[in-house]
Amino acid sequence: MMNKRILIVGAGGFVGGFIVDQALQRGYETWAGVRKSTSRQFLQDSRIRFVELDFEQPDTLATTLNQALPEGERWDYIIYNLGATKCTNFADFNRINHDYLRSFTDALTATEKMPEKFLYMSSLSALGPGDEKGFTPFHSKSIPTPNTRYGASKLKAEMHLAMTTDVPYIIFRATGIYGPHEKDYFMMFKSIKAGFDFSVGLSRQLLSFIYVDDLVEAMFQALDKAPVRKTYLIAEDRSYTQKEFREIAAKELGKSLVIPMCMPIWAVYIVSLLAEKWGMIRLKPSTLNRDKFNIMKQRNWSVDISEARKDFGFEPKIDLKEGVRRSIKWYKDNNWL
Repeated sequence: MMNKRILIVGAGGFVGGFIVDQALQRGYETWAGVRKSTSRQFLQDSRIRFVELDFEQPDTLATTLNQALPEGERWDYIIYNLGATKCTNFADFNRINHDYLRSFTDALTATEKMPEKFLYMSSLSALGPGDEKGFTPFHSKSIPTPNTRYGASKLKAEMHLAMTTDVPYIIFRATGIYGPHEKDYFMMFKSIKAGFDFSVGLSRQLLSFIYVDDLVEAMFQALDKAPVRKTYLIAEDRSYTQKEFREIAAKELGKSLVIPMCMPIWAVYIVSLLAEKWGMIRLKPSTLNRDKFNIMKQRNWSVDISEARKDFGFEPKIDLKEGVRRSIKWYKDNNWL
């Protein structure tokens, strides 16, 4: 891989640092695409080459790409991991998740630096609620019907790639991603450590997860083997109930008693609405909002990964029990818990 060159856009995010580490381990010439304000806390390796991308000034992107590499050269692979999962203004989902991507692919075309493969990190939320009666798993032919602004913006980005004939894309629709220094699941672990596990709704719910190392491994398998212009669902090959998640986390945290706090959907909606308004007043995105409410109330997150298994040998190695163990160990070792 010494002659292969890869650019990870959105390298400063939770998943981005793991992608960069894996690229370095595989011997790639590794470039981290970051914004000027991006934290480089998990991008400390001296071998990383940085390129600062100003998505608020799309006209500068082509110049930046040309300055990063000599004329006639390009990255062999690009992983586009940039995106917003929560915003103060819902219009920002479209701006960040769609418009930034469009500007970037336009710049690649203009500079003739389109890579051999372009892996786009989308989300299972692009598909919407799915089958909430029979609990049929999402699969590669599922018709997207997103019910969140986040999911709609991800689907719009996917559609942009599909309509752009010169982008050799691979799309990953990943389920809930967890692992060391991830913050949303950390809040759940923190709550369980305090003795409470909060859930939404009284009816059956199936959850799916993917440990960050398995996700990143799948990315490089896809870059190596997957055909372009295809979309894959990425998750562990089984689903879990909230009770199973709670029991696994409680055991790792050494909690013998955790009280399940099942909140009715109407109550969670009110709390989410109030939290959203408070976030707007503070000009800071709230973890709870109406978009997040629609995600939390969704009953079916089970996933069929057979397409990824068939095309590039995707086989998750870390189940929820082991992934939670590794995550909690990291939080403890780093004084988060």
